[in-house]
Amino acid sequence: MMSMDGGDVWVFGYGSLMWRPGFEPAEARAALLYGYHRALCIYSTRYRGTPERPGLVMGLDRGGACRGIAFRIRADETRTVLAYLDDREMGQDDRVYLRRILPVRLDDGRRVPAVTYVADRNGARYTGRLGLEHMAELVRAGTGMMGTARDYLSQTLERMAEMGLHGGPLRDVLDAVARGVEVPTAEYTRATNLPSGPTSGKHV
Repeated sequence: MMSMDGGDVWVFGYGSLMWRPGFEPAEARAALLYGYHRALCIYSTRYRGTPERPGLVMGLDRGGACRGIAFRIRADETRTVLAYLDDREMGQDDRVYLRRILPVRLDDGRRVPAVTYVADRNGARYTGRLGLEHMAELVRAGTGMMGTARDYLSQTLERMAEMGLHGGPLRDVLDAVARGVEVPTAEYTRATNLPSGPTSGKHV
């Protein structure tokens, strides 16, 4: 378990962690991460979809920059919180996220190393580049144990708006979801081309 100088640990959130962290941070601040951007690039087959009708959730993909929230975890809570986050983000059969320590800049000017979960480009649930309508189909149809992919995207965009962030392409996806129609299951499964077996994935 990393100690990061034996003191408090920062965690960078960019998706549902921004509005449902699942732990009580000692501090939460707007933060900027360089080298990665927020993207709908992860197939969700449990919490926001199923293997037959996967949804779509966020990952950090290479390139650009991402504004999110950095949470400070007290040193005496680090082990418990990181174990929870590892299980939430990585406790599944298919590789989805990789845990990295990346530098982020806080809104008060401080630069701190932060535990960050980035998309595993070699994982089975990584989508690669998808077109707008394809992403909208996935978000529109995805429903899993934690609710719909549409609600997930909507709540993330709401939190971003509270931070003064427009959402850009993510807002375009949600708008396309509202315009579209339901996709037949057979056509949907062919389009996603995911493995047909069950998964025990967490969070995504």
